Amino acid sequence: MGDMFRSEEMALCQMFIQPEAAYTSVSELGERGCVQFRDLNTEVNAFQRKFVTEVRRCDELERRMRYIEFELKKDNITLPTLDEDMEPFAPNPREIVDLEAKLESIETELRELSQNAINLNSNFLEMTELKQVLEKTQNFFSNSQNINLDSKNQMDHHQQAGQLSFVAGVIKLEKFFAFERMLWRISRGNIFLRRSEINEPVKDPETGHCISKSVFVAFFQGEQLKQRVKKVCAGFHAAIYPCPNSQQEREQMLNDIRLRLQDLRMVLNTTADHRNRVLVAASRSLATWSIMVKKMKAIYHTLNMFNLDVTNKCLIGEGWVPSKDLTIVQNALIEGSKRAESNVPSFLNVIAPDEQPPTFTRTNKFTRGFQNLIDSYGMATYREINPALYTCITFPFLFAVMFGDLGHGLVLLSFALLMVFRERQLRKIKGEIFNIFFNGRYIILLMALFSLYTGFIYNDIFSKSMNVFGSAWFVDWNHSTILNNSHLQMDPGQHVSGVYAMGLDPIWQLADNKIIFLNTYKMKLSIIFGVLHMIFGVCMSLVNHCYFKRSINIIMDFMPQIIFLVLLFGYMVFMMFFKWVKYSAQSEELANTPGCAPSILILFINMMLFKHQEPLEGCEEYLFEQQELVQRIFVIIALACIPWMLLGKPLYLMCCKKKKVRPLYEENIDVEQNPNSHKIQKSDNRGHGGHGDDDEPMSEIFIQQAIHTIEYVLSTISHTASYLRLWALSLAHARILVLIEGLSAFLHTLRLHWVEFMSKFYEGLGYAFQPFSFKTLLEGVEE
Repeated sequence: MGDMFRSEEMALCQMFIQPEAAYTSVSELGERGCVQFRDLNTEVNAFQRKFVTEVRRCDELERRMRYIEFELKKDNITLPTLDEDMEPFAPNPREIVDLEAKLESIETELRELSQNAINLNSNFLEMTELKQVLEKTQNFFSNSQNINLDSKNQMDHHQQAGQLSFVAGVIKLEKFFAFERMLWRISRGNIFLRRSEINEPVKDPETGHCISKSVFVAFFQGEQLKQRVKKVCAGFHAAIYPCPNSQQEREQMLNDIRLRLQDLRMVLNTTADHRNRVLVAASRSLATWSIMVKKMKAIYHTLNMFNLDVTNKCLIGEGWVPSKDLTIVQNALIEGSKRAESNVPSFLNVIAPDEQPPTFTRTNKFTRGFQNLIDSYGMATYREINPALYTCITFPFLFAVMFGDLGHGLVLLSFALLMVFRERQLRKIKGEIFNIFFNGRYIILLMALFSLYTGFIYNDIFSKSMNVFGSAWFVDWNHSTILNNSHLQMDPGQHVSGVYAMGLDPIWQLADNKIIFLNTYKMKLSIIFGVLHMIFGVCMSLVNHCYFKRSINIIMDFMPQIIFLVLLFGYMVFMMFFKWVKYSAQSEELANTPGCAPSILILFINMMLFKHQEPLEGCEEYLFEQQELVQRIFVIIALACIPWMLLGKPLYLMCCKKKKVRPLYEENIDVEQNPNSHKIQKSDNRGHGGHGDDDEPMSEIFIQQAIHTIEYVLSTISHTASYLRLWALSLAHARILVLIEGLSAFLHTLRLHWVEFMSKFYEGLGYAFQPFSFKTLLEGVEE
């Protein structure tokens, strides 16, 4: 893993590769995955590029493999997975001829077998339906229970006299009743129709879907009516089959059909076996072929971004490379030339960039989830502070403040450990929802561990308390206790033997004022954590300003921001700690007892409004002497920071323009130490009140700075109040389910980092480093 403090330095490289070594060199770079190529042919149409023919050949190979895969799925043949250790390299261009011939042969054979199977199944279906017609009509002629005796005698009499005709066939069951009504209408009731359903559904040879069908026989008289019946059958797509008049002929024909069906079954089984052998043989190599073709196609797509030199004897490519990986790229070019047996070596040059480099932060399986949370908000500007480094601790901690329950933490820990210890097996599971949980398994693990800690501090396990160290409270029955009083009120000065060892004393579960006590306790903790979190975020902006040498931003942005935040809300946090230390139940002075402790909220409001409040008799209004004077000074200095932020930088820029002096925030970083940074200073200064355009009108600068100042002052107040969600959700957690409350706490924690913390220093105006990598390519295809 690389340094997560800020994104890595990037170098813009120019590669000169001989044409005979271009394919193998790009293949080696794809295996290493550390170059993001730039398209040097943006003005050239995609169909006019040098390697478009090779790309089309790869497209044709992929089409054939998709057809083979489709046939495998039709026959329910599973495609064997390929281990990462057995992943093939990109094939040699000469090998593609053999692969083309192999795939063409398999495709042709499968298409012939599929067409033969369709023809054979169609014949088999016709024979089966004819067999059903002969069997069912035999029952129609012989079963006297299906028709009345007079109708049967009349039918036999007319049939023998040659006056009664019939048509036998098969029709879809869903169409039969409409078919019956149509025959009734065209004959005005002079057609006698009989039907019998086929017990087993038959398969359509084209689609393979099962269809329910029915055998019918229509008896009528006259040649004209016969033609009408045939037209109706054709309109309803009913199949008409020949059926002899005599029983002997029908029996003989039925025996012939049964023999032919046996022969057809043998042929069908032989065809299916041969098709299965072809598919199984193809399935063994299909995964390997697929990876080879995808790699080859990606190589030619990348080569289409290259440009030819003026002599047309050398390919020139450009790409972003992490500075630490320059040696890897050079070795890949050397290895590519060796594989191609090229006499002229390829070489690499680092050139000055003309645009902002991409942002790249190295991660491992532990830090990747936290980095994804930050990148979801916005990709970091090149080389600015990366919040993911601190999010690894602050995110699970703030989550645990809201999710503090030892029992719920154990449930979450069990789920996280299951995914961590069985990650090799679980990685193969496909599913969008599961992948979200699996990719964040280490986030869940840390959230669970921190929840165990806060649950122990809250003394909360499934909303119950534990008596681990024994209560620090005791009852002095001989001093102030009334035995018949149902509400026992205990004085901490007389009934507390000391400080509870760790966390919350379990006796608070029995107290009537439990909610009041927990409200005060957790609300103040939320404000303390929130103010510290915001101060830390403002300090991170100082690190950015120092790195990019924005001296004027330090003086005109950071200093008034940190002074405003510390003198108001930092002072409020100080008063909380001072109050906890000063006021004690064991104090001998009345003014230092909890009953005389002033409200921090009221003190803060009076401080901002320059007001007073009369204290109780024997008590003091303030926490310490000269507090009123100190507060007035703090408020005046904090208010003075507002015009400092509002007018400082615009007035400075105005003076610089008049004197034609270069502003301090445009100082160059040492080019030898950071050759890329001096090219992007102006883009870095636009966020958080920066102005890097010398031609920008002063009115625009004043407006932007005014918006920035108003946003910071108002957000400081609203963001401090926003951290009260830590208090609110921790109280609500005792009544809510684990999964729902866990999701709620997660989303609120995410908001606190994205808005309240990262807005103090994070610009997020960069774009991601997306190297040409076979591993990333294949993983993306699978997804």
